[in-house]
This record gives sequence, structure tokens and C-alpha cells, in this order.
Amino acid sequence: MEMVGKEGLRTGVLNLSFGKLMMVGGGENSGKGVNLKAGVITDWKDIPVELLMQILSLVDDQTVIIASEVCRGWREAICFGLTRMKFVYVVEHLHFRSNRQGNLVLENLNKETDDCSQCFWGCSKNMNNLVLSLTPKFTKLQTLILRQDKPQLEDNAVASIANFCHDLQILDLSKSFKLTDRSLYAIALGCWHLTKLNISGCSAFSDSALAYLASLCRELKVLNLCGCVKAASDTALQAIGRYCNQLQSLNLGWCENVSDVGVTSLAYGCPDLRTLDLCGCYNIDSCVVISDDSVIALANRCPHLRSLGLYYCQNITDRAMYSLAQSKVKNRMWGSVKGGNDEDGLRTLNISQCTALTPSAVQAVCDSSPALHTCSGRHSLIMSGCLSLTSHTVVSAPFLIQHIEPHWFIQKHTLEKFT
Repeated sequence: MEMVGKEGLRTGVLNLSFGKLMMVGGGENSGKGVNLKAGVITDWKDIPVELLMQILSLVDDQTVIIASEVCRGWREAICFGLTRMKFVYVVEHLHFRSNRQGNLVLENLNKETDDCSQCFWGCSKNMNNLVLSLTPKFTKLQTLILRQDKPQLEDNAVASIANFCHDLQILDLSKSFKLTDRSLYAIALGCWHLTKLNISGCSAFSDSALAYLASLCRELKVLNLCGCVKAASDTALQAIGRYCNQLQSLNLGWCENVSDVGVTSLAYGCPDLRTLDLCGCYNIDSCVVISDDSVIALANRCPHLRSLGLYYCQNITDRAMYSLAQSKVKNRMWGSVKGGNDEDGLRTLNISQCTALTPSAVQAVCDSSPALHTCSGRHSLIMSGCLSLTSHTVVSAPFLIQHIEPHWFIQKHTLEKFT
């Protein structure tokens, strides 16, 4: 794939782009080129690196890429200074969209445009080639977001990321259906400083590869495994609990091979866990289930737990709810001695389709976690499909939820995803 600044880039477009760039940073000379009367700056290459990076932080991402092809000095400065990159691949052509938060954003052209400067020349429809071309240049990346509606990313691109981007802290490979275990092994060997990893929907990964990654990427704080039906198993969770002790957020949605064994290991190994999504962790054809034992372990070992998803975990009973309530009361009493506040306790609880629960048990959880009763935004109690609960009035001072209807909570069972 040919890159910007090679044969596919026209000189007129380069001048136009940098004319706009200097309108941002040129003061009285805006639009008149780079030659300043003071004689300090006589050409593009003479702009100090600090000034260059400050100017580029104010312009769109396409201009940043074009700037990297002006001269060797600029290329080295930009490649060294750029720490965030975001690709969004949909179906058709790619172009740059302005992003003021420091991300490079590539999106599809949904409609034709007469302004050819909006296009990213030389780009094929394959994100894989784009990543292969850019990662060797931008070796200081700390954030890389790769999102696709049509899978394009392959193992060789991820291997390139791991080989060149050793400072990477945030990596999003969601919906990369073509990736295999080779990608996880490469990440484990090259990206040791990862704190956030999203591999949701990557259904080809195995639990042995995920366990290997956990053993080397020990700084992980946020991990999204939603839909990773092969990778997310008790074996993998035992490795995560053993090595990733800083973990704060884990999404295991629809991972049907997860049971009490894995969740208990997670609870004992990750005491700072704050968000856990177990929604849909239920396999009707096997004995793999999430029961009260998982919730009790979380209640006793994870005092900072704020969000818990138990949608369709139908083996959950009142015993689990009372355990949550008692642990939160205990934590609040201890927190008051140490200067805690009323926001301690659960803020989101999804017990939809947990049909064995009774109103009194849920009421106990509500009493121990006042934030559940705000029912606005992320602070909510979600219990659709629980007729024994929704037919009653749930009351707890100082908040009140009256006559909760099942349909009010429909389609709200999925907890907040990794972003």
C-alpha cells in the first residue's frame, strides 16, 4: 500500500494543507507562508519541534499524517510525539475525521465529496495493510483503537503492533474475527504495559492463549472478553486471578464456559475489582453455572465492587443477595471510620431473569447500596423478567422506586462496555 507523501500525494494539496496549518500558528503572517520577518523561521523544516507539536495538536488528523511526510525531521518528531491513534473501518473508502482529543480517526466515506483533500490517498480498503504501514513509524503509541464492521485485521498486523509499539497501554481489537491465538501470543510478548484490552467478539482465541497473555501482561486493569466463548474459561480466569492483581473491570458477557470455579479465583486474586459483567454466562446443555458461591466470593473479597451483571444467571438465590447486602453494610461501617461516603456500595445491579429472587432479598441489597435507587444513567437496578419482583413495590429511604414494570428495563441488561 502506498502511503501519503509518496507518488500519490500532490504538491498542491500539501501546500493547501499547510497553508491552513500556518493560519493556526502564524499570527499576522497567517496564510502568507512560513517565512517570518524576524528571520528565525525560513522554511518548514526550521519550525521548532515544540512549536510544531503544539500547532499539530490544533489541526485535523489528515494534516498530521501529511506533516509527517514534509521532511525527515518532522517525520521523526511526529512519530516520536504521537501517542494515540484510532482507526474506524466500516465498509467503503477511508478518510480522516478531525479529532481534537489527540486520536487519529479513520472512517468510511458514506457519500461522495467534491473536496478531494478530504480523502486519504493511496489507501486500499484493507485496514490490515494500513496498520502494517503505520505501526513501524509510530512506535511511541500508547493508545490504538482498531474497530471494524467488516473484519479485515489479521495476525500479521497485530504482530507488527507488538513488534514496534512496546509502550502501548490501550488496545482495542474488538470484532476482529480473523485473529487467532498468534495475535494473543504476540501481544503478550511485545505489549507488557497494557492496562486496557478489548478483544470482545474475537471468538477464535483459546483459553490457553489468554492465560499466557495474563501471565505476562500483569498491569491490566480493564479487560473486555464479551463473546470470547473459547477464551473465557475457568482456566483463563484462574490465570487472570493469579497474575492480573490490579484488574478493576472485566466483561464476561455471554461466555458460557465460565463457572463458580473461575469467578471465585478471580474474586480472590483481584481484590480491586469494581465492574464485573456475568450477563448470559449460562449453558443450558452443561453443568457450567454461576451460582451463589460466585456472588458470595465477590461480596467478601472485592470491597470496591460497584457494578455487577447477573442477567440470566438463574441459579442465583436470595442467599447471594443477602451476602451482597451484608458485605456492603460492613464496608460502609468500616468506611465511616476511615472517612467513607454514601456513594460506597453497588451502583449498578442487573438481576434480570434471576427468577428465584424474592422482594425481601432485593430490598436488603437496595438498603445497603443507596445509589441503586437513583435509576438514572448508569446508577440503576435492572430486574426485567422477574415477575415476583416487578409485581411488588420496592421502597428504601431516602429513595423510592414504585410499581416497577418489567418493560421499563428491557434491553438494559448489558453493562457499560470498554471504551
